[in-house]
Amino acid sequence: MLRLFSKIIKEDNFLSLSGNLVIAVLGFGGFGLLARTLDPEDFAAWVLFISCGSLIEMLRYGITNNALVRFLSGASKTKKDQYIGSNMLISLIATMCISAMLITLKIGFSNVIEGSSYELFFDWYPVLAFLNLPLNNALVVQQAYMNYGRILVVKVLNSGLFFCAVLMNFVVFDLSIDQLIYIYLGINSLVSIICITKSWDGLKLITKSTKTTIKTLLNFGKYSTFTLIGTNLLRNADIWIISISPFGSAAVALFSIPLKLTEIQQIPLRSFAATAFPKMSKASMEGRTKDVRKYFNTYAGALTYLFIGMSLVTFLFAEEFVILVSGYQYLDHQLADVSITVLVKILSIYGLLLPIDRMTGIGLDSVNRPKINAFKVCVMLITNLIGDLTAVFVFESLELVAISTIIFTSMGIVLGSYFLNKEFEVSPRAIFKEGNSFYRSIWFQYRQLTKRIGTF
Repeated sequence: MLRLFSKIIKEDNFLSLSGNLVIAVLGFGGFGLLARTLDPEDFAAWVLFISCGSLIEMLRYGITNNALVRFLSGASKTKKDQYIGSNMLISLIATMCISAMLITLKIGFSNVIEGSSYELFFDWYPVLAFLNLPLNNALVVQQAYMNYGRILVVKVLNSGLFFCAVLMNFVVFDLSIDQLIYIYLGINSLVSIICITKSWDGLKLITKSTKTTIKTLLNFGKYSTFTLIGTNLLRNADIWIISISPFGSAAVALFSIPLKLTEIQQIPLRSFAATAFPKMSKASMEGRTKDVRKYFNTYAGALTYLFIGMSLVTFLFAEEFVILVSGYQYLDHQLADVSITVLVKILSIYGLLLPIDRMTGIGLDSVNRPKINAFKVCVMLITNLIGDLTAVFVFESLELVAISTIIFTSMGIVLGSYFLNKEFEVSPRAIFKEGNSFYRSIWFQYRQLTKRIGTF
């Protein structure tokens, strides 16, 4: 019994999902507490700080993230050290360039930035970029090695400590947003020091980087970077466009609540993707196309069934979801004649489309077609931007902003399936069949466990 239980908790999907679930719960709780403690203007500034920071993170680590995961598969010990060292060097240079650019923009456009909702981001992200460099590199390297236990430790420390700080602020203190930023920077620094001490980030291997490995990572990364940035823009473009619309910061705060639903939906997506991509990449590099197809169908099917249940719950309990996240202050807030619960229901429908869209992207990257995946994301991004701009400035409707997410995701599924079909057959029937097999396997393991417990 203990052996079976130990096997389950050490399984890659379990560790990855557990890690992302814990982080999501902490992030969800912290988000809700901040929504309750900060006024709408400060809360909007915090949302923009996090969303803009996420975009820059994608730019910094998108250059090498997927490339490192792919090329470490099957590489020799010497080559692995060279790839990890090159990854650190590229990330360091990218951080220096991005921080310099943001500081220059802050100085050059100080009259526009100062006093705006973006001031927090321009003031503090250049500092954060250096403080969390080892932390984020550790996550990339450990994903490449599929050390999901270490990833769990890093994420729990970073998110858990900040959640505790926000909880203490809610219960005892009444800190300003600037003071919360200081705490956030301090926690990131602490976790980065731990990663360096444990040699999880690859800093000690930076001298082993070579021109060849740098070139290999960059050649793959030039497409995967755009893909990751585009994916981030797809998640955050709604907020940014709303922030410059006549609706103002109040709409940013309001729309960020239902948008939190998409972050919850990302929990299983990120977890399964983190385990699927290395497996599919290795199978592809070894010429095992049938295994690549089987992995694709299994993960896409399992996630689709899961998301049907998640979407049904959030659709039926939209009002309760809003209360859980932010209390009653946004539930009764009417803006542009839109109820926040309507936005939640629309994004629940959008969730049904996410699994197959994400898996087609992972599939294209794993068979070494990052350029095609970048094109797919580009089309989705253009579709989303046109939809958002039309919704906000022509129809002045936040509902249409949410609906545009359904349109661009449907476009992504069609394009992804079309191009992936050139590598192996993409069949809806096979996806659902393998999804059934996945859950039957879990049920069988559960039955075995219960029988052994009963025998014990």
